[in-house]
Amino acid sequence: MANSVEMPELGESVTEGTITQWLKSVGDTVEVDEPLLEVSTDKVDTEIPSPVAGTLVEILAEEDDTIEVGEVIALIGDEDEAGSSSDDSDDSDDDKSEDKEESKSEEKEEKDEKKSGSSSQASGETTDVEMPELGESVTEGTITQWLKSVGDTVEVDEPLLEVSTDKVDTEIPSPVAGTLVEILAEEDDTIEVGEAIARVGDENAAPSSDDSDDSDSDDDKSEDKEETKSEDKEETKSEDKEESKSDSSAKSSGEATDVEMPELGESVTEGTITQWLKSVGDTVEVDEPLLEVSTDKVDTEIPSPVAGTLVEILAEEDDTIEVGEAIARVGDENAAPSSDDSDDSDSDDDKSEEKKEEPKSDEKKEDKAQPAKEEKKEEPKQDSSLNTSTKVNNGDNVPYVTPLVRKLADKHGVDLSSIEGTGVGGRIRKQDVLAAAGEGDAKASAGEDKKTADSPRARWSTKSVDPEKQELIGTTKKVNRIREITATKMVEALQISAQLTHVQEVDMTPIWDMRKKSKQAFIDKYGANLSFLPFIVKATTEALVSHPNVNASYDPETKEMTYHEDVNVAIAVDTPKGLLTPVIHKAQNLSLPEIAQQIAELADKARNNKLKPNDLTGATFTVTNIGSEGALLDTPILVPPQAGILGTAAIQKRAVVVNENGQDAIAIRQMCFLPFTYDHQVIDGADAGRFITTIKDRLETADFEADLDI
Repeated sequence: MANSVEMPELGESVTEGTITQWLKSVGDTVEVDEPLLEVSTDKVDTEIPSPVAGTLVEILAEEDDTIEVGEVIALIGDEDEAGSSSDDSDDSDDDKSEDKEESKSEEKEEKDEKKSGSSSQASGETTDVEMPELGESVTEGTITQWLKSVGDTVEVDEPLLEVSTDKVDTEIPSPVAGTLVEILAEEDDTIEVGEAIARVGDENAAPSSDDSDDSDSDDDKSEDKEETKSEDKEETKSEDKEESKSDSSAKSSGEATDVEMPELGESVTEGTITQWLKSVGDTVEVDEPLLEVSTDKVDTEIPSPVAGTLVEILAEEDDTIEVGEAIARVGDENAAPSSDDSDDSDSDDDKSEEKKEEPKSDEKKEDKAQPAKEEKKEEPKQDSSLNTSTKVNNGDNVPYVTPLVRKLADKHGVDLSSIEGTGVGGRIRKQDVLAAAGEGDAKASAGEDKKTADSPRARWSTKSVDPEKQELIGTTKKVNRIREITATKMVEALQISAQLTHVQEVDMTPIWDMRKKSKQAFIDKYGANLSFLPFIVKATTEALVSHPNVNASYDPETKEMTYHEDVNVAIAVDTPKGLLTPVIHKAQNLSLPEIAQQIAELADKARNNKLKPNDLTGATFTVTNIGSEGALLDTPILVPPQAGILGTAAIQKRAVVVNENGQDAIAIRQMCFLPFTYDHQVIDGADAGRFITTIKDRLETADFEADLDI
């Protein structure tokens, strides 16, 4: 007997829910309380578990359908009940649904036939890896990089690929353990949520069997597309094999275009290849990145100038290549490396004769540079081998340098902290490292130093200056996703909410003294830095519980106010890509050390591109540290549906009037402004004042000894 799965009640006054995603398919075995589907209401997004163990025999509602509470959405029973349940549903539906069921049964028969046909090819089963939901209102994601290749063995939750959305960059893990048998979407493809992007299964599982499964749900056009793709792949493989076996003189007639090291800025004469993003044989589009290159001014990607196949790579990773020199060749599939070599030999007869006489290992060197250049490069290598005998620790005690400069310093044994940079803002350049290693033109470097010292710019302040941003002057660039979404959301927030800012001043001296006394013991016990932010977040969380009307959201369409059960505090983090606000969930249940640890962990994830979708969703309030660069006051912008955002300004010593033993006196105190921006649709001015007064009292009383637990 089949058991019905009904749309449950998902909160007071909630009468219906919209199915956002089915997590199981017909025929899947499920356990009690195992999630079947995801449902969204106007108050919550949640998963609906299975009420019983068994097999999912029928799905009665599709994704995006809105279903009333109590209505049946699926049937679960024994595996052999699938047919009978569908018959029952036919009887209960009208003529239209009967036609639908008949067409479904026909499709199912066709699917079974195709499956039986393909079973001879492979007996292994596969699991689809789908594009997951990566946050509220996110409907698609762009694949930025595949971390695994077809044939690789993967574990459960092992990252398969990196995906970027307008809210987060994250990794997609494998839902099962097995072998990656097929990749269904390429890098830079934008895929809708729920769409299959790869298949993981047994080693015996072949892509062709999976293709047949897919083609059941697709039309004839998609079948033809898949067949054509597989045929093309086989033809390409066979052609490559034949070409590699055949003699170089009789190879192909296809043409190839040289990819040259471009000019990467004024006075930049060479670049170092840090990573190849494509391999020989890969198909590339116009402007698709081929490799990453580092210079002493910029780290960047080099795009393909034409569409075609990467037929030859002429320079390896870590090679330093002069501007204008060929680093790869892109052309027709038929274009082979030897044909390009022969073209070169036609123009340089003497060189081609030398190439024929010398072994193959020397051919590549001569392709890259002339013998004179090779001799020039060999000399520094001999000197560098002498210098690298002493390894120097160029750790965190040095100013920012590019990867190329750091690599050169390690190679030559140069201590970066002992070098005075001659670049903009005192930045250490490649020439500075070579001069310190005794290889550069010391005379020219000294002349540059003198020229820099004589320049009016030498007296400019370099405090808080990012030298990398000098590269932006005079350029126009497309913004990244984080900047794009920040720009949109900030303008939108000001248009749909009534924002104003309430400010109070707090005496942080007691917290200052407590932190100074407890900082090292706290680090030793909890492994996290004890900054002022955990104290402020802890006080704010307590105040949000005490003032639930601040931890609230207003819906202007329904004219309803939601008072949140949990206090989910977002922490604004400054990253190289832009501002991110990861969330401390259920902060009201956390101790002060746990809050400090979560702040450190989330900040590290944000700066190292490790945030998961859940880390950026669900915030009910935000805290932003505006004082990190000395700001005394600011008016932060809140983002609805949040009703408030608290800024923490710089803590400064100021002379203030204090009352001691009933007498006024002037004292030096550690003072801080707390600007609180709130939505007047949700919070009145008096309520805002009461909320900040609660936080101020908690911080000035500074009764955190028990909270520190050290």
